[in-house]
Parts: sequence; structure tokens; C-alpha cells
Amino acid sequence: MLHTLSPAHSGKKMKITHIEHIGLAVNSLEEAIPLYERLLSVKCYLVEEVFDQKVRTAFFRVGQTKIELLEATSPESPIAKFIEKKGEGLHHIAYATENIEDSLHEAREMGFEVIDKIPRKGAEGLSIGFIHPKSTCGTLTELCGE
Repeated sequence: MLHTLSPAHSGKKMKITHIEHIGLAVNSLEEAIPLYERLLSVKCYLVEEVFDQKVRTAFFRVGQTKIELLEATSPESPIAKFIEKKGEGLHHIAYATENIEDSLHEAREMGFEVIDKIPRKGAEGLSIGFIHPKSTCGTLTELCGE
């Protein structure tokens, strides 16, 4: 269900600073990294495993934004389940915030359904939290901060 925000909510605003990255679910980093290096004309600058999320990530910088490739490391991984249901492709969009804890709290106060009530550790040492796609027109939304 999409939430309509009333004027009463206009006082609370998350301090989004920029698009942090766009996450793409892939079956294989080994196959996807060379493809994206050719497509984007940039080298992958980091491959990292996030153990608690059962995912390996690969990052590319394109201007001010990053592209994150996500490969499941377990059949129970959210990425494995996503690919099984929807196939490879756009998984989420991530926004940088000035304060991740405040932003998750403010998102809840504004009526968004959050997946993470408190931040968790993500790739590149960032703290992250997700807003459910039911609240954001079908797009999984990640908030990132330090």
C-alpha cells in the first residue's frame, strides 16, 4: 500500500544528500564484473563479502554515483530469493543520509514501512537500513550513513 503523506508530516524530513549507489542482483560476479567494466568503461574498485547478508558485492564508480553488483553466497540470501523470483536486474536504490538512525526513525514517522528499525552493517563500512518496496511504489529503498 502506498502511503500518502499529509501536510502534518511535512515537518519531518530525512536529510538525503545524494544517490549513494544503485544495486543490481547478478548470478555471478565473475561473469558480471567484466561485462560492467566494458559497459561503464571503468574498473571495478572493490569486491567485498558481507557475511551476515550472505552476499558478495562489486563496486564501480560512475560520476558521483556507484553501481553495486550483488551476488548471493547462499540459497537463503535475500539476493538468491530475489533472483529466483524476478531474475537478475535492478534490486534497490540507495540514498546517502546525514544520520541513518534519525532517517529510519523519520521514515517510520512519515508512514513508510521500514524493514530495519535500527541500522545494520553494509558494504564499504556503511550503516544501512531498508524501506519496504510496498511503501515506495515497488522499489526497495536503502538508506546509507556512517
